[in-house]
Amino acid sequence: MPPSPLRSPAFRYLVGGVTVSGLGSAMTPVALAFAVLDLGGTATQLGLVVAAFSAAEVLTTLYGGVLGDRLPRQLLMQGSAAATCVSQGACAVVLLTGHGSIVFLSLIGVVNGCLGALSQPASSAMTRLTVTAEQLPRAVVVRSLANQSAFAVGFALAGIVVAVAGPGWAIAIDAASYGAASVLFALIRVPGSAAGQRRRMLTEMAEGAREVLRHPWLWLLIGQALLYHLLYGGVQGVLGPIVVGDAWGEQAWGWSLSALMGGFIVGGLVALRWRPRHLLRWGVVLLSLTAAFPLAIALAPSLPLVLAGAAAHGVGLQLFSVNWDLAIQQNVAEDMLARVYSFDLVGSFVCRPIGLVLTGPVSALVGVDPWLIVVAAVIGLSSLTTLAAPSVRQLVREPVSAGSTVPG
Repeated sequence: MPPSPLRSPAFRYLVGGVTVSGLGSAMTPVALAFAVLDLGGTATQLGLVVAAFSAAEVLTTLYGGVLGDRLPRQLLMQGSAAATCVSQGACAVVLLTGHGSIVFLSLIGVVNGCLGALSQPASSAMTRLTVTAEQLPRAVVVRSLANQSAFAVGFALAGIVVAVAGPGWAIAIDAASYGAASVLFALIRVPGSAAGQRRRMLTEMAEGAREVLRHPWLWLLIGQALLYHLLYGGVQGVLGPIVVGDAWGEQAWGWSLSALMGGFIVGGLVALRWRPRHLLRWGVVLLSLTAAFPLAIALAPSLPLVLAGAAAHGVGLQLFSVNWDLAIQQNVAEDMLARVYSFDLVGSFVCRPIGLVLTGPVSALVGVDPWLIVVAAVIGLSSLTTLAAPSVRQLVREPVSAGSTVPG
């Protein structure tokens, strides 16, 4: 058994910062949804507000990927967290003083989307700079498990805070969490990557795109993620709060998201022990469990069944995600890693704003429950179809031994 990655101070600060900011960030979607609804917004308007954040994030992520391969990654993470603390603090003040509007929430969503996108590829690429190659597989799981645990607590807490004190206080907690994360990121000390010759931004983006296309499993599963987020984003961001909130109350949606994150935790605990040789083969099979949540929202007659569907969704997605992340970490060179992660994020989320905007009108046209069933069928079956690709079935975990290094 390799030494725990938590013995590395840099990794502890990284995980601490990601975890504390995740706790606050988990509260914001719940708070935002009910802030819009409290202002008299419709499902379509809620979709537009969430889409503003997603669109800004997508448009800025490729730039963030280039910066993540050019600049010290911890500096990007620290600056982004500090700026998000300020923007979320301003949002909280506006809501708490009764001056909020749907337009304002859309604009602050654009700001936060850009700030998050500038640091997210660097954050994803940061893990292997803080541990040895021998520790990396376990570090991927530990980081994900800590982050999802924070989200589970955050979602559950959000339902309580929003119901008792209102959305503004939930967003204020998010602002404070980013302030704490900025301090922790500033404490990270890792060797800097050797900077190559700096070229035009588009040239460096093109290099990242070529690296993605060099790995068939990579671009194929990014395409599957695009389809997932196009359809499922509207379930979590628009229909879920409305359907579950109307049936069982605002707090029930917070508990649903908490059950989803609880599933992530269970999946992470399994991943600590289960290390399949074929990284993606079983991952995409388990990914089909994501159909359970939208199906339960549409058909379940009781809240416990909705919570069970959410948990199944989380387990499947987490077990896939851990192996997906490790596959990228073990098969992409260090100087390309942030850019590859940026293409992963953009390819996955580029259609999410479209899905968020269209969810309200489409579900109004065909019916909410039928649309949820369609979403469940598409995201469940699309994951299974990727097994037809040999590159997905045959990708194996890289063997590592004490003293070995990660590809660089």
